[in-house]
Formats: sequence, structure tokens, C-alpha cells
Amino acid sequence: MRILIAYASLSGNTRELARMVRARCEEAGHAVSWIETDIQGLADAGPDPRHDLYLLGAWTDNAGRTPPEMKRFIAELVEAVGKPAQLAVFGTGETQWGEEYWCGALRRMAAFFGSRYPRLEIEQMPHGERDALKVRRWTDHVLGMAADASPAAESEFEPDNTSRPHADPARLIA
Repeated sequence: MRILIAYASLSGNTRELARMVRARCEEAGHAVSWIETDIQGLADAGPDPRHDLYLLGAWTDNAGRTPPEMKRFIAELVEAVGKPAQLAVFGTGETQWGEEYWCGALRRMAAFFGSRYPRLEIEQMPHGERDALKVRRWTDHVLGMAADASPAAESEFEPDNTSRPHADPARLIA
């Protein structure tokens, strides 16, 4: 699969998370385009903005807001390819600002795109084996869902693709 990972990072926490997701995608043999939305735009992903899967990462700004550089990138993406169906979000937040705001950017982005994928939410920055395992499981799960959703994954025995993962995929992510 061709995968686009685009992320916004203020302190480096989301950048580290994006690197972990990227490494897992590359370990699985996927071609990854990499965009740092703070300094790059969609054109930096190459001549063709279309990808099989889009992974967008962000930190959460004041009161649960999406960072402006990610909003700019999202506008650029929608203008170029519409709202991709194969899109998942990941990011970092701080619960000290209140549970209602924690990772609010991810909830907003997922809702905007109507994403059916689980969100990967990490407190501050990924550290330790627990977070590493969470990132691996989330990435593997998202890659599996995307592969199942591809036209090549449909078979004559599963015309309606009823073998999709459980309706609550977040339960698979410890």
C-alpha cells in the first residue's frame, strides 16, 4: 500500500509517535510518504496526492482544538482528493487540561472525515513498552482494516465483506 503520514508536532511528542507508526508501516513493507505539516504541504508527498491510506497525527491545542498547520493541511488534502475513506488519526494530548479536551483534535479530525478507524491517543509522549505495544497494535489493526477494505480484498464468497473487524476496534488496543 501507498501510505501518507502527515503530522503536526509542537514539542516533538507527536513527531516521535509518527516515527513509531512510520517504522511499523515500513516494517510491514508499505511505501510511506512523510509530511511534517509545520513545514511541508501535500505537494511534498510527490506528484500524485492519492494514497491507499492516510494517517494524520496531531497534538491538541487550547481547549481541544486542531493545530492551525494541520487544519491547513486538511484543507489542502480535501481540495486535492476529497475526503478519503481510508483515513485514521493518531496523536498526543495532556489530560491535565481536562478530559473533555484531551486529544480533542483527534476526535474533531475523525469526525470531519467520518473515519471508521480507531484513534490512537497517547498521553504526552510515547514511552515504555506499554505505549510501544499500543502503537504496534493500533498500526497493525489499521493496516489490516485498510487491506480488508481494498477492492482486491473483496471476494465472491464475501460480497458484502461481513468479516470486517468488530464494531468496537478500540477494544483490541490495550
